[in-house]
Amino acid sequence: MPKSSEPTYYSLLGLHPSASVIDIRRAYRELSKRYHPDTTELPAALATRQFQQINEAYATLSNPDRRLNYDLKIGYSRFGVIQAPSDLNRPASYTYDYSKSAYLDASDRPLSSGEIFALFILGLTLVGCLLLAITIAFIRGDALFPTPLQQSTATLQQSITYLSQICSLL
Repeated sequence: MPKSSEPTYYSLLGLHPSASVIDIRRAYRELSKRYHPDTTELPAALATRQFQQINEAYATLSNPDRRLNYDLKIGYSRFGVIQAPSDLNRPASYTYDYSKSAYLDASDRPLSSGEIFALFILGLTLVGCLLLAITIAFIRGDALFPTPLQQSTATLQQSITYLSQICSLL
């Protein structure tokens, strides 16, 4: 990282450039509570200036595209091939801790209680629909597939109706 007289957004939040999104959010919330002009005991001008800087830093670092552009601007790269590790004295068998990555993968987190409840309701609805379809099919099955006894009764009734019509004409 190039050294300059102006502090970076990471140093304003007290973080390393490889900080995760969760670490950035946590640092922002803590600092915004400390420097908010309505809640701090610092002079209003100092608190306002500090609070604005923290807001600007968080707005940039919380947006992945803006963060990538800012990292390129300050000379930090997320790729280990380009960026030398910060601690050159660590052992070679060190494995990278992906939990501190700046980008979160939604499949790496456990389901919340609301999501579990929604899946439960979805499964319950599916089972209910299947039971309803089976019940309706069972009830209407008699009308769709008449037995041979029902067919002969229907034929007999048609014959009687036909004969009665003929007799009435005579």
